[in-house]
Amino acid sequence: MEETAALIAEAMVFDRFHADQTLLIVPVAICFVFGAILLMMRRRMDLHPVIAVVGLTLLLLADLALLVRIAEGGPMSMAMGAWKPPFGISFTADLLSALFLSVAGFAGLACGIYAIASIDEEGRRYGFFPFLFMVMAGVSGAFLTGDIFNLYVWFEVMLIGSFGLLILGSEREQLDGATKYCFLNLIGATLFLLTTGYLFGLFGTLNMADIALKSSRMEGNGILLTIASLYVVAFSMKAAAFPLNFWLPASYHTPRFVVSALFAGLLTKVGIYALIRVVLMLFPPERGGLGFVIAWMAALTMLIGAFGALAQSDLRRMLNYVVITGIGTILVGIAIPPVLESASSAITTGAASVVREQALGPYFESGISDEGPLATGLSGAIFYALHSIVVMTALYLAAGVAAFRNGSSSLHEMGGLWRRHPMFSALMLVLLLTVAGLPPFSGFWPKMLLVRASIAADLPWLAAAVLVSGFLLTIACARVFALAFWRPFPVAADAELHPGEEAFRAPPPGRPLALVPLIALCFFVIAIGVWPEPLAELSMTAAHQILRPEAYLTSVLGARP
Repeated sequence: MEETAALIAEAMVFDRFHADQTLLIVPVAICFVFGAILLMMRRRMDLHPVIAVVGLTLLLLADLALLVRIAEGGPMSMAMGAWKPPFGISFTADLLSALFLSVAGFAGLACGIYAIASIDEEGRRYGFFPFLFMVMAGVSGAFLTGDIFNLYVWFEVMLIGSFGLLILGSEREQLDGATKYCFLNLIGATLFLLTTGYLFGLFGTLNMADIALKSSRMEGNGILLTIASLYVVAFSMKAAAFPLNFWLPASYHTPRFVVSALFAGLLTKVGIYALIRVVLMLFPPERGGLGFVIAWMAALTMLIGAFGALAQSDLRRMLNYVVITGIGTILVGIAIPPVLESASSAITTGAASVVREQALGPYFESGISDEGPLATGLSGAIFYALHSIVVMTALYLAAGVAAFRNGSSSLHEMGGLWRRHPMFSALMLVLLLTVAGLPPFSGFWPKMLLVRASIAADLPWLAAAVLVSGFLLTIACARVFALAFWRPFPVAADAELHPGEEAFRAPPPGRPLALVPLIALCFFVIAIGVWPEPLAELSMTAAHQILRPEAYLTSVLGARP
Protein backbone atom coordinates (compact mmCIF):
# COMPACT_ATOMS: atom_id res chain seq x y z
CA MET A 1 0.00 0.00 0.00
CA GLU A 2 2.80 2.39 0.86
CA GLU A 3 4.52 1.67 -2.48
CA THR A 4 1.25 2.30 -4.32
CA ALA A 5 0.73 5.59 -2.50
CA ALA A 6 4.29 6.62 -3.31
CA LEU A 7 3.80 5.83 -7.00
CA ILE A 8 0.54 7.79 -7.08
CA ALA A 9 2.18 10.73 -5.35
CA GLU A 10 4.97 10.64 -7.91
CA ALA A 11 2.56 10.59 -10.84
CA MET A 12 -0.05 13.07 -9.58
CA VAL A 13 0.01 16.86 -9.24
CA PHE A 14 -1.46 18.27 -6.04
CA ASP A 15 0.25 21.60 -5.45
CA ARG A 16 0.97 23.23 -8.81
CA PHE A 17 -2.45 24.57 -9.78
CA HIS A 18 -2.87 28.33 -10.09
CA ALA A 19 -6.03 30.25 -10.89
CA ASP A 20 -4.61 31.76 -14.07
CA GLN A 21 -4.10 28.25 -15.48
CA THR A 22 -7.84 28.13 -16.16
CA LEU A 23 -7.16 30.56 -19.02
CA LEU A 24 -5.73 27.57 -20.91
CA ILE A 25 -9.05 25.74 -21.10
CA VAL A 26 -11.45 28.69 -21.32
CA PRO A 27 -11.17 29.13 -25.15
CA VAL A 28 -12.06 25.51 -25.84
CA ALA A 29 -14.76 25.51 -23.15
CA ILE A 30 -16.40 28.60 -24.64
CA CYS A 31 -16.55 26.96 -28.08
CA PHE A 32 -18.16 23.77 -26.79
CA VAL A 33 -20.60 25.55 -24.45
CA PHE A 34 -21.87 27.96 -27.09
CA GLY A 35 -21.98 25.21 -29.71
CA ALA A 36 -24.18 23.16 -27.38
CA ILE A 37 -26.41 26.18 -26.64
CA LEU A 38 -26.94 26.74 -30.35
CA LEU A 39 -27.93 23.10 -30.79
CA MET A 40 -30.43 23.37 -27.96
CA MET A 41 -31.83 26.55 -29.55
CA ARG A 42 -32.42 24.87 -32.90
CA ARG A 43 -36.08 25.95 -32.86
CA ARG A 44 -35.11 29.62 -32.47
CA MET A 45 -32.96 30.23 -35.52
CA ASP A 46 -33.54 33.97 -35.18
CA LEU A 47 -31.44 33.95 -31.99
CA HIS A 48 -28.48 32.04 -33.46
CA PRO A 49 -26.59 35.08 -34.83
CA VAL A 50 -26.81 36.99 -31.54
CA ILE A 51 -25.73 34.00 -29.46
CA ALA A 52 -22.88 33.21 -31.86
CA VAL A 53 -21.50 36.77 -31.85
CA VAL A 54 -21.64 36.89 -28.04
CA GLY A 55 -19.75 33.58 -27.85
CA LEU A 56 -17.14 34.64 -30.41
CA THR A 57 -16.62 37.94 -28.59
CA LEU A 58 -16.03 36.10 -25.31
CA LEU A 59 -13.67 33.76 -27.14
CA LEU A 60 -11.60 36.68 -28.43
CA LEU A 61 -11.49 38.28 -24.97
CA ALA A 62 -10.33 34.98 -23.43
CA ASP A 63 -7.65 34.63 -26.13
CA LEU A 64 -6.39 38.17 -25.51
CA ALA A 65 -6.34 37.61 -21.74
CA LEU A 66 -4.20 34.51 -22.26
CA LEU A 67 -1.89 36.45 -24.62
CA VAL A 68 -1.36 39.16 -22.00
CA ARG A 69 -0.66 36.55 -19.31
CA ILE A 70 1.86 34.67 -21.51
CA ALA A 71 3.57 37.87 -22.69
CA GLU A 72 4.06 39.00 -19.07
CA GLY A 73 4.70 35.70 -17.29
CA GLY A 74 6.09 33.30 -19.90
CA PRO A 75 4.83 29.85 -20.96
CA MET A 76 2.17 28.20 -18.83
CA SER A 77 0.95 24.60 -18.56
CA MET A 78 -1.95 22.76 -16.96
CA ALA A 79 -2.05 18.99 -16.35
CA MET A 80 -5.44 17.43 -17.08
CA GLY A 81 -6.81 15.19 -14.34
CA ALA A 82 -3.89 16.14 -12.06
CA TRP A 83 -1.62 13.63 -13.80
CA LYS A 84 1.96 14.80 -14.09
CA PRO A 85 3.38 15.00 -17.57
CA PRO A 86 4.14 12.79 -19.38
CA PHE A 87 1.53 10.51 -17.74
CA GLY A 88 -1.41 12.74 -18.62
CA ILE A 89 -2.42 15.26 -21.26
CA SER A 90 -1.21 18.81 -20.83
CA PHE A 91 -2.56 22.06 -22.16
CA THR A 92 0.46 24.30 -22.67
CA ALA A 93 0.74 27.78 -24.12
CA ASP A 94 3.76 29.84 -25.03
CA LEU A 95 3.84 33.07 -27.00
CA LEU A 96 3.52 31.26 -30.34
CA SER A 97 0.32 29.54 -29.17
CA ALA A 98 -1.13 32.72 -27.70
CA LEU A 99 -0.42 34.81 -30.81
CA PHE A 100 -1.99 32.30 -33.20
CA LEU A 101 -4.93 31.83 -30.83
CA SER A 102 -5.66 35.56 -30.50
CA VAL A 103 -5.46 36.34 -34.22
CA ALA A 104 -7.59 33.26 -34.99
CA GLY A 105 -10.20 34.49 -32.49
CA PHE A 106 -10.22 37.89 -34.23
CA ALA A 107 -10.74 36.26 -37.63
CA GLY A 108 -13.46 33.97 -36.22
CA LEU A 109 -15.37 36.94 -34.77
CA ALA A 110 -15.11 38.79 -38.09
CA CYS A 111 -16.58 35.76 -39.91
CA GLY A 112 -19.34 35.46 -37.31
CA ILE A 113 -20.42 39.09 -37.78
CA TYR A 114 -20.23 38.78 -41.56
CA ALA A 115 -22.35 35.61 -41.39
CA ILE A 116 -25.25 37.58 -39.89
CA ALA A 117 -25.55 39.36 -43.23
CA SER A 118 -24.70 36.44 -45.50
CA ILE A 119 -26.15 33.27 -43.97
CA ASP A 120 -29.89 32.96 -44.47
CA GLU A 121 -32.34 30.94 -42.40
CA GLU A 122 -31.74 27.81 -44.47
CA GLY A 123 -28.00 27.99 -43.76
CA ARG A 124 -28.68 28.44 -40.06
CA ARG A 125 -31.03 25.48 -40.09
CA TYR A 126 -28.28 23.36 -41.65
CA GLY A 127 -26.12 24.23 -38.62
CA PHE A 128 -23.74 26.95 -39.78
CA PHE A 129 -23.11 28.49 -36.36
CA PRO A 130 -22.68 25.21 -34.41
CA PHE A 131 -20.23 24.01 -37.08
CA LEU A 132 -18.43 27.36 -36.81
CA PHE A 133 -17.90 26.82 -33.08
CA MET A 134 -16.74 23.25 -33.71
CA VAL A 135 -14.08 24.55 -36.11
CA MET A 136 -13.01 27.20 -33.60
CA ALA A 137 -12.83 24.55 -30.86
CA GLY A 138 -10.55 22.40 -33.00
CA VAL A 139 -8.35 25.36 -33.91
CA SER A 140 -8.12 26.52 -30.28
CA GLY A 141 -7.35 23.03 -29.00
CA ALA A 142 -4.65 22.50 -31.63
CA PHE A 143 -2.92 25.74 -30.60
CA LEU A 144 -3.10 24.92 -26.88
CA THR A 145 -2.35 21.22 -26.56
CA GLY A 146 1.02 20.01 -25.31
CA ASP A 147 0.42 16.39 -26.35
CA ILE A 148 1.07 15.31 -29.92
CA PHE A 149 -1.73 12.72 -30.05
CA ASN A 150 -4.10 15.33 -28.63
CA LEU A 151 -2.98 17.56 -31.51
CA TYR A 152 -4.23 14.86 -33.88
CA VAL A 153 -7.55 14.75 -31.98
CA TRP A 154 -8.05 18.51 -32.33
CA PHE A 155 -7.20 18.27 -36.01
CA GLU A 156 -10.05 15.81 -36.37
CA VAL A 157 -12.47 18.02 -34.43
CA MET A 158 -11.57 20.89 -36.72
CA LEU A 159 -11.98 18.74 -39.83
CA ILE A 160 -15.40 17.44 -38.76
CA GLY A 161 -16.64 20.99 -38.37
CA SER A 162 -15.09 22.01 -41.68
CA PHE A 163 -16.78 19.09 -43.48
CA GLY A 164 -20.15 20.34 -42.24
CA LEU A 165 -19.46 23.91 -43.38
CA LEU A 166 -18.13 22.77 -46.74
CA ILE A 167 -21.33 21.00 -47.80
CA LEU A 168 -23.70 23.58 -46.30
CA GLY A 169 -26.49 23.75 -48.88
CA SER A 170 -25.77 20.33 -50.45
CA GLU A 171 -25.20 21.68 -53.94
CA ARG A 172 -23.46 19.52 -56.52
CA GLU A 173 -20.40 21.78 -56.76
CA GLN A 174 -20.05 21.78 -52.97
CA LEU A 175 -20.22 18.00 -52.75
CA ASP A 176 -17.57 17.70 -55.47
CA GLY A 177 -15.24 20.07 -53.64
CA ALA A 178 -15.93 18.37 -50.31
CA THR A 179 -15.00 14.98 -51.76
CA LYS A 180 -11.56 16.21 -52.81
CA TYR A 181 -11.06 18.10 -49.56
CA CYS A 182 -12.07 15.14 -47.39
CA PHE A 183 -10.03 12.58 -49.33
CA LEU A 184 -6.74 14.50 -49.17
CA ASN A 185 -7.22 15.52 -45.55
CA LEU A 186 -8.02 11.96 -44.52
CA ILE A 187 -4.77 10.82 -46.15
CA GLY A 188 -2.90 13.51 -44.25
CA ALA A 189 -4.61 12.60 -40.98
CA THR A 190 -3.80 8.91 -41.49
CA LEU A 191 -0.14 9.70 -42.13
CA PHE A 192 -0.13 11.93 -39.05
CA LEU A 193 -1.59 9.15 -36.90
CA LEU A 194 0.79 6.46 -38.20
CA THR A 195 3.80 8.72 -37.61
CA THR A 196 2.58 9.46 -34.09
CA GLY A 197 2.37 5.72 -33.40
CA TYR A 198 5.93 5.35 -34.69
CA LEU A 199 6.95 8.21 -32.39
CA PHE A 200 5.31 6.63 -29.34
CA GLY A 201 7.02 3.32 -30.06
CA LEU A 202 10.38 5.10 -30.03
CA PHE A 203 9.96 7.39 -27.01
CA GLY A 204 7.17 5.79 -24.97
CA THR A 205 5.56 9.20 -24.51
CA LEU A 206 3.44 11.65 -26.48
CA ASN A 207 4.09 14.75 -24.38
CA MET A 208 5.88 17.28 -26.58
CA ALA A 209 8.11 18.63 -23.83
CA ASP A 210 9.18 15.13 -22.82
CA ILE A 211 9.85 14.18 -26.44
CA ALA A 212 11.94 17.33 -26.98
CA LEU A 213 14.02 16.47 -23.93
CA LYS A 214 14.52 12.83 -24.89
CA SER A 215 15.27 13.55 -28.54
CA SER A 216 18.09 15.88 -27.46
CA ARG A 217 19.92 12.81 -26.10
CA MET A 218 19.58 10.76 -29.32
CA GLU A 219 22.43 12.22 -31.33
CA GLY A 220 22.63 11.14 -34.96
CA ASN A 221 19.67 8.73 -34.77
CA GLY A 222 18.41 8.09 -38.30
CA ILE A 223 14.95 7.11 -37.03
CA LEU A 224 14.37 10.69 -35.92
CA LEU A 225 15.03 11.92 -39.45
CA THR A 226 12.43 9.48 -40.77
CA ILE A 227 9.84 10.64 -38.21
CA ALA A 228 10.58 14.31 -38.89
CA SER A 229 10.26 13.72 -42.65
CA LEU A 230 6.88 12.03 -42.23
CA TYR A 231 5.62 14.89 -40.11
CA VAL A 232 6.80 17.40 -42.72
CA VAL A 233 4.79 15.53 -45.37
CA ALA A 234 1.67 15.26 -43.19
CA PHE A 235 1.65 18.90 -42.11
CA SER A 236 2.60 20.16 -45.57
CA MET A 237 -0.41 18.34 -46.97
CA LYS A 238 -2.68 20.06 -44.44
CA ALA A 239 -1.03 23.42 -45.14
CA ALA A 240 -1.36 22.95 -48.95
CA ALA A 241 2.37 23.17 -49.73
CA PHE A 242 3.91 21.91 -52.98
CA PRO A 243 3.53 19.20 -54.25
CA LEU A 244 0.46 18.48 -52.10
CA ASN A 245 -1.37 21.74 -52.75
CA PHE A 246 -3.69 20.72 -55.59
CA TRP A 247 -6.63 19.97 -53.27
CA LEU A 248 -7.03 23.59 -52.10
CA PRO A 249 -7.88 25.28 -55.45
CA ALA A 250 -10.26 22.41 -56.15
CA SER A 251 -12.32 22.90 -52.98
CA TYR A 252 -12.05 26.39 -51.46
CA HIS A 253 -14.15 28.06 -54.17
CA THR A 254 -17.19 25.82 -53.63
CA PRO A 255 -18.66 26.79 -50.21
CA ARG A 256 -20.13 30.13 -49.17
CA PHE A 257 -17.73 33.05 -49.16
CA VAL A 258 -17.68 33.29 -45.37
CA VAL A 259 -16.76 29.61 -45.14
CA SER A 260 -13.95 30.08 -47.66
CA ALA A 261 -12.74 33.04 -45.59
CA LEU A 262 -12.66 30.93 -42.43
CA PHE A 263 -10.84 28.09 -44.18
CA ALA A 264 -8.28 30.33 -45.90
CA GLY A 265 -7.58 32.25 -42.72
CA LEU A 266 -7.35 29.40 -40.21
CA LEU A 267 -7.17 25.83 -41.48
CA THR A 268 -3.94 26.02 -43.47
CA LYS A 269 -2.32 28.03 -40.63
CA VAL A 270 -3.02 25.20 -38.20
CA GLY A 271 -0.85 23.00 -40.42
CA ILE A 272 1.87 25.67 -40.36
CA TYR A 273 1.64 25.95 -36.58
CA ALA A 274 1.97 22.17 -36.20
CA LEU A 275 4.99 22.18 -38.52
CA ILE A 276 6.71 24.84 -36.40
CA ARG A 277 5.80 23.27 -33.09
CA VAL A 278 6.59 19.65 -33.88
CA VAL A 279 9.43 19.78 -36.39
CA LEU A 280 11.35 22.82 -35.16
CA MET A 281 10.96 22.30 -31.42
CA LEU A 282 11.08 18.50 -31.22
CA PHE A 283 13.56 17.68 -34.01
CA PRO A 284 15.82 20.71 -34.59
CA PRO A 285 18.83 18.92 -36.16
CA GLU A 286 16.57 16.78 -38.34
CA ARG A 287 14.79 19.96 -39.48
CA GLY A 288 18.27 21.30 -40.30
CA GLY A 289 18.85 18.27 -42.50
CA LEU A 290 15.49 18.79 -44.20
CA GLY A 291 16.00 22.54 -44.58
CA PHE A 292 17.12 22.37 -48.20
CA VAL A 293 14.09 20.27 -49.15
CA ILE A 294 11.75 22.64 -47.31
CA ALA A 295 13.43 25.59 -49.05
CA TRP A 296 12.66 24.15 -52.48
CA MET A 297 9.12 23.35 -51.35
CA ALA A 298 8.75 26.97 -50.27
CA ALA A 299 10.06 28.39 -53.54
CA LEU A 300 7.92 26.13 -55.74
CA THR A 301 4.82 26.72 -53.58
CA MET A 302 5.24 30.49 -53.89
CA LEU A 303 5.82 30.46 -57.63
CA ILE A 304 3.06 27.98 -58.46
CA GLY A 305 0.64 29.99 -56.35
CA ALA A 306 1.65 33.28 -57.99
CA PHE A 307 1.44 31.92 -61.55
CA GLY A 308 -1.86 30.24 -60.70
CA ALA A 309 -3.26 33.57 -59.44
CA LEU A 310 -2.24 35.23 -62.71
CA ALA A 311 -3.99 32.56 -64.76
CA GLN A 312 -7.41 32.80 -63.08
CA SER A 313 -10.41 34.67 -64.45
CA ASP A 314 -12.56 34.13 -61.34
CA LEU A 315 -11.93 36.26 -58.24
CA ARG A 316 -12.36 33.50 -55.69
CA ARG A 317 -10.30 30.97 -57.64
CA MET A 318 -7.58 33.59 -57.87
CA LEU A 319 -7.64 33.99 -54.07
CA ASN A 320 -7.23 30.23 -53.68
CA TYR A 321 -3.81 30.51 -55.31
CA VAL A 322 -2.96 33.57 -53.22
CA VAL A 323 -3.43 31.36 -50.14
CA ILE A 324 -0.94 28.87 -51.58
CA THR A 325 1.58 31.64 -52.25
CA GLY A 326 1.29 32.74 -48.64
CA ILE A 327 1.97 29.22 -47.39
CA GLY A 328 5.16 29.11 -49.47
CA THR A 329 6.24 32.45 -48.04
CA ILE A 330 5.80 31.15 -44.48
CA LEU A 331 7.80 28.02 -45.31
CA VAL A 332 10.78 30.22 -46.22
CA GLY A 333 11.23 31.09 -42.55
CA ILE A 334 10.96 27.44 -41.52
CA ALA A 335 13.59 26.43 -44.10
CA ILE A 336 16.34 28.86 -42.99
CA PRO A 337 19.27 26.74 -41.69
CA PRO A 338 21.07 27.47 -38.40
CA VAL A 339 24.56 28.91 -38.62
CA LEU A 340 27.16 26.95 -36.67
CA GLU A 341 29.13 29.13 -34.28
CA SER A 342 32.47 27.63 -35.14
CA ALA A 343 33.91 24.92 -37.30
CA SER A 344 35.92 23.55 -34.38
CA SER A 345 32.80 22.95 -32.30
CA ALA A 346 31.24 21.08 -35.20
CA ILE A 347 34.31 18.87 -35.49
CA THR A 348 34.51 18.27 -31.74
CA THR A 349 30.89 17.50 -30.98
CA GLY A 350 29.46 16.60 -34.36
CA ALA A 351 27.26 18.75 -36.58
CA ALA A 352 23.97 17.21 -35.41
CA SER A 353 24.87 17.81 -31.78
CA VAL A 354 25.76 21.45 -32.45
CA VAL A 355 22.50 22.06 -34.29
CA ARG A 356 20.58 20.54 -31.41
CA GLU A 357 22.54 22.59 -28.91
CA GLN A 358 21.78 25.74 -30.86
CA ALA A 359 18.09 24.89 -30.93
CA LEU A 360 17.83 24.06 -27.21
CA GLY A 361 19.89 27.08 -26.20
CA PRO A 362 20.15 27.37 -22.39
CA TYR A 363 20.37 23.59 -21.93
CA PHE A 364 23.82 23.75 -23.43
CA GLU A 365 26.75 26.10 -23.39
CA SER A 366 26.55 27.08 -27.05
CA GLY A 367 23.58 28.74 -28.71
CA ILE A 368 22.33 30.85 -31.57
CA SER A 369 22.60 34.60 -31.76
CA ASP A 370 19.42 36.57 -31.18
CA GLU A 371 20.00 38.21 -34.55
CA GLY A 372 20.95 35.03 -36.43
CA PRO A 373 19.22 34.13 -39.71
CA LEU A 374 17.36 31.20 -38.12
CA ALA A 375 15.73 33.42 -35.47
CA THR A 376 15.08 36.20 -37.99
CA GLY A 377 13.58 33.81 -40.53
CA LEU A 378 11.35 32.08 -38.01
CA SER A 379 10.13 35.39 -36.59
CA GLY A 380 9.35 36.51 -40.16
CA ALA A 381 7.41 33.28 -40.76
CA ILE A 382 5.37 33.78 -37.57
CA PHE A 383 4.76 37.45 -38.41
CA TYR A 384 3.65 36.57 -41.94
CA ALA A 385 1.38 33.76 -40.74
CA LEU A 386 -0.43 36.12 -38.36
CA HIS A 387 -0.73 38.72 -41.12
CA SER A 388 -1.99 36.07 -43.54
CA ILE A 389 -4.75 34.92 -41.18
CA VAL A 390 -6.20 38.42 -41.14
CA VAL A 391 -5.69 39.48 -44.75
CA MET A 392 -6.89 36.23 -46.35
CA THR A 393 -10.01 36.22 -44.17
CA ALA A 394 -10.70 39.80 -45.20
CA LEU A 395 -10.07 39.17 -48.91
CA TYR A 396 -12.58 36.33 -49.13
CA LEU A 397 -15.17 38.36 -47.24
CA ALA A 398 -14.57 41.32 -49.57
CA ALA A 399 -14.80 39.00 -52.57
CA GLY A 400 -18.26 37.98 -51.39
CA VAL A 401 -19.46 41.58 -51.30
CA ALA A 402 -17.89 42.30 -54.70
CA ALA A 403 -19.49 39.22 -56.24
CA PHE A 404 -22.95 40.20 -55.05
CA ARG A 405 -22.65 43.80 -56.18
CA ASN A 406 -21.60 42.67 -59.66
CA GLY A 407 -23.84 39.64 -59.93
CA SER A 408 -20.87 37.33 -60.51
CA SER A 409 -17.36 36.53 -59.27
CA SER A 410 -16.02 36.23 -62.82
CA LEU A 411 -13.57 39.00 -63.72
CA HIS A 412 -15.05 39.05 -67.24
CA GLU A 413 -18.43 40.11 -65.82
CA MET A 414 -17.28 42.49 -63.09
CA GLY A 415 -16.58 46.22 -63.24
CA GLY A 416 -17.57 49.70 -62.17
CA LEU A 417 -17.31 49.15 -58.42
CA TRP A 418 -14.97 52.10 -57.85
CA ARG A 419 -17.62 54.54 -59.09
CA ARG A 420 -20.63 52.82 -57.52
CA HIS A 421 -19.10 51.83 -54.14
CA PRO A 422 -15.99 53.95 -53.47
CA MET A 423 -15.66 53.14 -49.75
CA PHE A 424 -15.80 49.39 -50.32
CA SER A 425 -13.41 49.71 -53.27
CA ALA A 426 -10.90 51.54 -51.06
CA LEU A 427 -11.04 48.69 -48.54
CA MET A 428 -10.46 46.14 -51.30
CA LEU A 429 -7.51 48.16 -52.64
CA VAL A 430 -5.90 48.16 -49.20
CA LEU A 431 -6.27 44.38 -48.95
CA LEU A 432 -4.87 43.76 -52.43
CA LEU A 433 -1.85 45.96 -51.74
CA THR A 434 -1.37 44.18 -48.42
CA VAL A 435 -1.40 40.68 -49.85
CA ALA A 436 1.04 41.79 -52.55
CA GLY A 437 3.47 42.76 -49.78
CA LEU A 438 3.66 46.48 -50.57
CA PRO A 439 4.30 49.18 -47.97
CA PRO A 440 2.92 50.70 -45.80
CA PHE A 441 0.80 47.64 -45.01
CA SER A 442 1.37 44.58 -42.82
CA GLY A 443 2.60 42.24 -45.57
CA PHE A 444 5.73 44.26 -46.26
CA TRP A 445 7.60 43.81 -42.96
CA PRO A 446 7.59 39.99 -42.61
CA LYS A 447 8.66 39.63 -46.24
CA MET A 448 11.54 41.97 -45.55
CA LEU A 449 12.58 39.78 -42.59
CA LEU A 450 12.39 36.64 -44.73
CA VAL A 451 14.47 38.18 -47.53
CA ARG A 452 17.04 39.38 -45.01
CA ALA A 453 17.24 35.95 -43.35
CA SER A 454 17.56 34.16 -46.71
CA ILE A 455 20.44 36.36 -47.80
CA ALA A 456 22.17 36.03 -44.40
CA ALA A 457 21.85 32.23 -44.66
CA ASP A 458 23.52 32.29 -48.10
CA LEU A 459 20.29 31.42 -49.91
CA PRO A 460 19.94 34.32 -52.38
CA TRP A 461 17.84 32.21 -54.76
CA LEU A 462 15.24 31.76 -52.00
CA ALA A 463 15.17 35.51 -51.39
CA ALA A 464 14.74 35.98 -55.15
CA ALA A 465 11.77 33.57 -55.10
CA VAL A 466 10.11 35.68 -52.38
CA LEU A 467 10.60 38.85 -54.42
CA VAL A 468 9.52 37.31 -57.75
CA SER A 469 6.38 35.79 -56.26
CA GLY A 470 5.57 39.14 -54.66
CA PHE A 471 6.02 40.88 -58.02
CA LEU A 472 3.72 38.37 -59.75
CA LEU A 473 1.12 38.77 -57.01
CA THR A 474 1.28 42.54 -57.45
CA ILE A 475 0.45 42.08 -61.15
CA ALA A 476 -2.40 39.67 -60.33
CA CYS A 477 -3.85 42.04 -57.72
CA ALA A 478 -3.55 45.04 -60.07
CA ARG A 479 -5.37 43.02 -62.73
CA VAL A 480 -8.20 42.23 -60.29
CA PHE A 481 -8.62 45.85 -59.28
CA ALA A 482 -8.44 47.09 -62.87
CA LEU A 483 -11.07 44.64 -64.14
CA ALA A 484 -13.44 44.36 -61.20
CA PHE A 485 -13.28 47.89 -59.80
CA TRP A 486 -11.73 50.46 -62.15
CA ARG A 487 -13.14 49.71 -65.59
CA PRO A 488 -16.79 50.49 -66.41
CA PHE A 489 -19.38 47.83 -65.77
CA PRO A 490 -19.52 45.49 -68.83
CA VAL A 491 -22.62 46.13 -70.89
CA ALA A 492 -22.94 42.46 -71.81
CA ALA A 493 -22.73 41.29 -68.21
CA ASP A 494 -25.89 39.97 -66.70
CA ALA A 495 -26.28 41.79 -63.38
CA GLU A 496 -29.19 39.69 -62.23
CA LEU A 497 -28.58 37.01 -59.63
CA HIS A 498 -29.51 33.48 -60.56
CA PRO A 499 -30.15 30.75 -57.98
CA GLY A 500 -27.20 28.41 -57.74
CA GLU A 501 -24.56 31.01 -58.59
CA GLU A 502 -21.84 31.72 -56.05
CA ALA A 503 -22.87 35.37 -55.83
CA PHE A 504 -26.38 34.35 -54.74
CA ARG A 505 -24.92 33.37 -51.37
CA ALA A 506 -23.07 36.66 -50.78
CA PRO A 507 -24.28 39.41 -48.42
CA PRO A 508 -26.69 41.88 -50.01
CA PRO A 509 -25.37 45.43 -50.42
CA GLY A 510 -28.25 46.84 -48.40
CA ARG A 511 -26.75 45.39 -45.24
CA PRO A 512 -23.85 47.59 -44.14
CA LEU A 513 -23.13 45.09 -41.36
CA ALA A 514 -21.11 43.09 -43.91
CA LEU A 515 -18.62 45.95 -44.08
CA VAL A 516 -18.04 46.13 -40.30
CA PRO A 517 -15.64 43.12 -40.14
CA LEU A 518 -13.91 44.33 -43.31
CA ILE A 519 -13.23 47.72 -41.74
CA ALA A 520 -11.88 46.06 -38.57
CA LEU A 521 -9.61 43.70 -40.51
CA CYS A 522 -8.34 46.51 -42.73
CA PHE A 523 -7.61 48.62 -39.67
CA PHE A 524 -5.44 45.76 -38.39
CA VAL A 525 -3.34 45.50 -41.56
CA ILE A 526 -2.92 49.29 -41.75
CA ALA A 527 -2.02 49.61 -38.05
CA ILE A 528 0.52 46.80 -38.23
CA GLY A 529 1.98 48.25 -41.41
CA VAL A 530 2.41 51.71 -39.92
CA TRP A 531 3.48 50.51 -36.47
CA PRO A 532 4.97 46.99 -36.85
CA GLU A 533 7.29 47.04 -33.82
CA PRO A 534 4.94 45.44 -31.22
CA LEU A 535 3.98 42.46 -33.37
CA ALA A 536 7.55 42.13 -34.70
CA GLU A 537 8.91 41.98 -31.15
CA LEU A 538 6.29 39.44 -30.09
CA SER A 539 7.08 37.32 -33.16
CA MET A 540 10.80 37.43 -32.41
CA THR A 541 10.17 36.42 -28.78
CA ALA A 542 7.93 33.57 -29.95
CA ALA A 543 10.69 32.41 -32.33
CA HIS A 544 13.25 32.43 -29.50
CA GLN A 545 10.90 30.39 -27.30
CA ILE A 546 10.70 27.75 -30.04
CA LEU A 547 14.44 27.72 -30.69
CA ARG A 548 15.30 27.90 -26.97
CA PRO A 549 12.44 25.94 -25.37
CA GLU A 550 13.78 25.85 -21.81
CA ALA A 551 10.88 27.92 -20.44
CA TYR A 552 8.35 25.76 -22.31
CA LEU A 553 9.86 22.52 -20.98
CA THR A 554 10.09 23.90 -17.46
CA SER A 555 6.44 24.98 -17.46
CA VAL A 556 5.38 21.45 -18.44
CA LEU A 557 7.81 19.28 -16.50
CA GLY A 558 7.90 21.47 -13.41
CA ALA A 559 11.64 21.86 -12.98
CA ARG A 560 14.73 22.39 -15.08
CA PRO A 561 15.43 19.01 -16.73
